[in-house]
Amino acid sequence: MTFDAADRSAVTWFVLNCGAGVVASIGRDAGPQAAFVGLTATDDGLLVLDALESSRKVANIAARPEVAVVVTEGDVTVQLEGRARVSVDDERRRLGAAYDERFPGSRALDEGFVVIAVEVRWVRVYDAGTNPPRVTESDWA
Repeated sequence: MTFDAADRSAVTWFVLNCGAGVVASIGRDAGPQAAFVGLTATDDGLLVLDALESSRKVANIAARPEVAVVVTEGDVTVQLEGRARVSVDDERRRLGAAYDERFPGSRALDEGFVVIAVEVRWVRVYDAGTNPPRVTESDWA
């Protein structure tokens, strides 16, 4: 399943099909904090996840919006870095609906939950299914 990190539609497809990944944020003490989350993506490559409003990741993103996300399936691992934000108003409804489409019955739009959008700025695709392994990187900024 070889694809290039610069190919937004292929990266988006990969994230959509995996449906989960690990998001890492920077904690109050400047240490890393990671969580396994449900994950989807919009056609333009915006990553979407939900979280409890009271979670550490929401507080971390409010203080320091830089995040890293890793999605993996089989021999392929995709690393993504970018800036996260808690979506509000129309964007929250739109992205929450996209999240609910991927995960029917999600609580993304329920009270006490938030919808987080991640604008990807850098991508690395590592494909160990080729010999030698294929690695591509791309700045999306």
